[in-house]
Amino acid sequence: MDFAPSYTPEQEAFRKEVRSWLDDHAPVIEGDQDSPENYAKFRQLGRDLGQRGWLRPTAPVEYGGGGMGFEETVVLYEEMSRRDLSIPPYYDSGGWLGGASILVWGSDEQKQSLLPPIFKGDVVTWQLLTGPEAGSDLAGTQTDAVRDGDDYIVNGEKIYVGGSNGVDMLWTLTRTDPEGERHKNLSWFMIPADLPGITIRPMDLLGDGGEGVGSGVKNTVYFDNVRVPAERLVGGENNGWQVATTHLELEHGAGGSVSRNLWFSRALEWARARQLNGRPLVEDSDAQDRLVEIYEKTEIQRLFGIRNFWMNRTHQSMTYEGPQSSYFRKLSGLDITTALHELFGPYALTNDEITDFSEGALDAYQRSAIVALHPGGTADVQKVLMARRIGMGRSEAERYKAGKTVE
Repeated sequence: MDFAPSYTPEQEAFRKEVRSWLDDHAPVIEGDQDSPENYAKFRQLGRDLGQRGWLRPTAPVEYGGGGMGFEETVVLYEEMSRRDLSIPPYYDSGGWLGGASILVWGSDEQKQSLLPPIFKGDVVTWQLLTGPEAGSDLAGTQTDAVRDGDDYIVNGEKIYVGGSNGVDMLWTLTRTDPEGERHKNLSWFMIPADLPGITIRPMDLLGDGGEGVGSGVKNTVYFDNVRVPAERLVGGENNGWQVATTHLELEHGAGGSVSRNLWFSRALEWARARQLNGRPLVEDSDAQDRLVEIYEKTEIQRLFGIRNFWMNRTHQSMTYEGPQSSYFRKLSGLDITTALHELFGPYALTNDEITDFSEGALDAYQRSAIVALHPGGTADVQKVLMARRIGMGRSEAERYKAGKTVE
């Protein structure tokens, strides 16, 4: 079966346009991608993309997006991925997740004021969901926001907050009615990061667990009597869980992705160049088994992602597809890193001219695969979501035992 997509002459013409533009605008990066100097280059690329509407290609034009269709967007993502670049080319959860929530739940005034800076790359936003008391159970947050005139006073702590090299806005789930009914006592804010009383401290963790430049650092964010204007409340007071479900669905895989995992091509190139008993390693049966496993896992990841990307952008009805993709990506990440280490062997630890892991890329990828089991909903959470959406679970089992049919 051939999974290779086909393209129209118009799409290929657009590809040439994108490729030519990237030839002129893609930065030259040396050393640590996340250094202040390199990060500044990625931020500038983001602003350049934003000027063309390519930073958020499917977002509405009126708010700074590109208003592009599915096919053109895929071409754009493919050309960025070909250069090992993402969209955006740095970590910014506001456009991908927070921006979607504002599009759905924000007032007209909020859309006009908050979205253009995000979609054009002028600001960077971080998501603040997990607290010391609430990880997978986000509704258990104890970060409180108390109304005081035209403001809310926010106190609390959020942990595992991705992002480095500074932030402009923080979209935050808070508790606005401590005595209220669970899930109906939360509110969702877009908070300026420079307000008095906000402290950001990096965390020392095993791996980055993130995707893209700037995602490697995790932080703790403290709110100490932070006065937030009420106009920054999105979706209404005590309606924050409904607002959060919009971006949680995307984070759980419903948004999809068309990016490729580049480790297979890197492993194949290495196996062709490395000799074993006078023959290229790629001819060894054990090495071939590892390469097939890596290709299989990465290709299934890509196909799940592009399916969900298409379904999301063309407004198809979705149920289990998001958590299915997320669950596979989480578990297969460990399988891929294991196969890579078995293939490279001790060369995974060296900096020779063939492996060129001078920046510890494979080590970082392995640690990220371990950490990635948790962010964006753990593997167990994804299984629960899938079960509920295909009619499985405790309540359905109890109805079956009672002789009742499952609707």
